[in-house]
Amino acid sequence: MPFLEENLLEERKSPTSKTSKTTYLLFISISISLLLFTASPPPKSTYHSLYVSVSESENVTVSHHLLILTRRPHVAGSPANADAASYVLSTLTSHSLRTHISSYHVALNYPLSRSLTLTRAHPLGPTITFSLDQEIYAGDPYADVAREAVPTFHAYARSGSVAGNVAYVNYGRVEDYATLKGMGVNVSGTVVLVRYGKIYRGDIVRNAYEAGAVGVVVYTDTKDYGGGVDGKWFPEDRWMPPSGVQVGSLYIGAGDPTTPGWASTSACERMDDEEIERGGGIPLIPSLPVSSADGEAIMEAIGGHVAPDDWQGGAESIDYRVGPGPGFLNLTYNGNQTITTIQNVFGVIEGVEEPDRYVLLGNHRDAWTFGAVDPNSGTATLLEVARRLEKLQKRGWKPRRTIILCNWDAEEYGLIGSTEWVEENREMLASRVVAYLNVDCAVSGAGFHVSSTPQLDKLLKQATQQVQDPDNSSQTVYESWIQSNDSQMVGRLGGGGSDFASFIQHVGVPAVDMFYGGEYAVYHSLYDDFVWMQKFGDPMFHRHVAVASIWGLVALKLADDEFLPFDYVSYASELQRSTKELENEILGKPISLSPLYKSIEQLNKAATKINDQRKALEGNGWASMWGKDPLKVRELNDRLMMAERAFTDRDGLFGRPWYKHLIYGPSNHNDYGSKSFPGVDDAIEKAKSSNTTESWKSVQHEVWRVSRAVTHASLVLNGKFT
Repeated sequence: MPFLEENLLEERKSPTSKTSKTTYLLFISISISLLLFTASPPPKSTYHSLYVSVSESENVTVSHHLLILTRRPHVAGSPANADAASYVLSTLTSHSLRTHISSYHVALNYPLSRSLTLTRAHPLGPTITFSLDQEIYAGDPYADVAREAVPTFHAYARSGSVAGNVAYVNYGRVEDYATLKGMGVNVSGTVVLVRYGKIYRGDIVRNAYEAGAVGVVVYTDTKDYGGGVDGKWFPEDRWMPPSGVQVGSLYIGAGDPTTPGWASTSACERMDDEEIERGGGIPLIPSLPVSSADGEAIMEAIGGHVAPDDWQGGAESIDYRVGPGPGFLNLTYNGNQTITTIQNVFGVIEGVEEPDRYVLLGNHRDAWTFGAVDPNSGTATLLEVARRLEKLQKRGWKPRRTIILCNWDAEEYGLIGSTEWVEENREMLASRVVAYLNVDCAVSGAGFHVSSTPQLDKLLKQATQQVQDPDNSSQTVYESWIQSNDSQMVGRLGGGGSDFASFIQHVGVPAVDMFYGGEYAVYHSLYDDFVWMQKFGDPMFHRHVAVASIWGLVALKLADDEFLPFDYVSYASELQRSTKELENEILGKPISLSPLYKSIEQLNKAATKINDQRKALEGNGWASMWGKDPLKVRELNDRLMMAERAFTDRDGLFGRPWYKHLIYGPSNHNDYGSKSFPGVDDAIEKAKSSNTTESWKSVQHEVWRVSRAVTHASLVLNGKFT
């Protein structure tokens, strides 16, 4: 270098020399570049690797959070849930996040009185009055607070007293009532007995009303939830005890029923009871949830035809029959609805280069009882993510985009906390949010599962390749995932089962929902406590740690990558598969899918084009070293971010205008069920029933609506006016 400096000084004496000027400028440029290089922080990938490096203490930290969060039952609106909110707030604050609480005033429903009696025909015995209580198990460490749990009930159930012969209707699906009709069984005027499973409980009650029933009793059958007379159940095994009852909401919709489409602030417009009833989301007949023991006692009192083989439950000593009668049920439920304050808790890490672009991680906090799985396995994991992000900040990491950790309230009643916040902030969310990453029940057992909008599939697979399988240290989560024989590795977000619904189905924000395990026997019962998690769900809490690793790593990639890691070629491929499945639904019908196929082809071309544009912008060699045009990077990222919004329609689904997304939304007969092209699916179901020319025209109209939405997404990706 001294020799080079000497020559440069000589050349500076001869300002007419072009070579000397060029050499000198090159030297200055190289020197500045070296200074910038040596002064720059480590690449973001270094911090991402640090984030997923697991220490032995992390499972202890997660289990400690879960122990505190599940010390008492904490239904939405209760003092215990407010205490849980304070714990989340203080923990996020302690991890150097900027925190705040956003409160809403929402209509929640609680039970005042309940009763259920069964009159059995001679010689089965006298009338039975059911206690409707869940028994405290021997050695229960939470026996002192167990009675704080809300009595078993269905939230938003209709108050009233009904009586009638009992009829058994299996899972209470539309097809189950069709089977009964084929058997010559009329359930009109009866109280129906339904076993939990397959569909959302709100749809169970709605289907019963439409079939003419006057009341509904929903029970937990041992065939679906394990245990039994000769079996074992919690605390000896993972299964639901005979007295266990699954409580939950019946509301078909999202958000506060009194403020459909707008936020429940302190002084806002509210619908009255008659308007809410006309909306169709609230049940029109009373119902109660009961245990397997109570359900079997009722089943023994039913005569009539023997139920089909696939309707037979887990009580081997009973022939399941459909009735109606001769058993006779008297059901009474009285509840009160009150405006209650709920609290969403937020922790924010502001981005440096793009503070107005947001990556959201969300989980709800409220629980029907103790909530060890649902939802506080997710809450404890969220707090672990916060701890690790603080660790990165102390090492010098600053995100490119803003990260917000969201802890929702009143999810169990109908996704209320998240929905009210989304409705209040809809325009900001629509213009600025990159993605929403949801974890509800983080862990209920073994096996990783994830659902997402398709442009995130590749990112999810990459993230799981960087995290060790908590149940097999010799492989990654991805390796165990692909060995699980799951025909579709990544599910879709059409169902309404958790807080992702408002983001994807109402606003059109790319979203993810992930968890370990799946359905579990003690769901929404008194037995979803810390002991169950410690014994059966995740004894070493390593699965919690794995979820925290994947969740945070996906968030970091979305927050830090210069170019958003979205792949719309995957989206086009997914839509192509869904359209082929739709063909089977309309065989022989006067419906053309060619508009949809054409729009998907356009989407694939636009997705390929923007991928090529991204590669060109990324550049190589000196171009990469000197940086890229930040405005061009921003503009391309905005196209990637906004394309999902184009799949929404301002008019929403027919008869369900709150659901704006035309690609993913819940089934009209099962709020838990995920459907591609839900508007088309709804129209097909109606057309099959009426089979008129007009009804099939409606199907074709819905196909055109979807094709137009897909075309809009292509235009957004292309970024040019027609």
